[in-house]
Amino acid sequence: MEPFIKAFIRASLLWFTGGIVLGVAIAVRPEWIVWRPAHAHMNVVGFLTMLVFGVGYQLLPRLFGHPLHSQRLAVAHLYLSNVGLGGLVAGFLIQPYGGPSTRWVTASGGVLFAVGAVLWVYNLWRTFDAGDLKQRAREPK
Repeated sequence: MEPFIKAFIRASLLWFTGGIVLGVAIAVRPEWIVWRPAHAHMNVVGFLTMLVFGVGYQLLPRLFGHPLHSQRLAVAHLYLSNVGLGGLVAGFLIQPYGGPSTRWVTASGGVLFAVGAVLWVYNLWRTFDAGDLKQRAREPK
């Protein structure tokens, strides 16, 4: 398994752990419910989506019978998505106290995460196209 794939899966586990800890803290201190968006994003985007990214990078190129288009794009995606999600979560955590002036933190994090996700789609799409071309070349005419 490629290192960036393991890194996505490890990141998903770390985000899940953080989401669980924040969820328990909210349960213990109900006034911390203002941090529910951070908790939700840590679990849904951090755990589930990062896991989907990692498993997708591992499985989908094999299903299409072609190596991943670009490992460099996958590594860029890894950093953009995790830094972006960190910004998004940080924005959600400071927003109740900083007010509207903190929206740029949340927005910047969201944009970085989205750029990473688009890289994933592009990278896999190019991989699928290459796999399709390879398959067509093997078919008898």
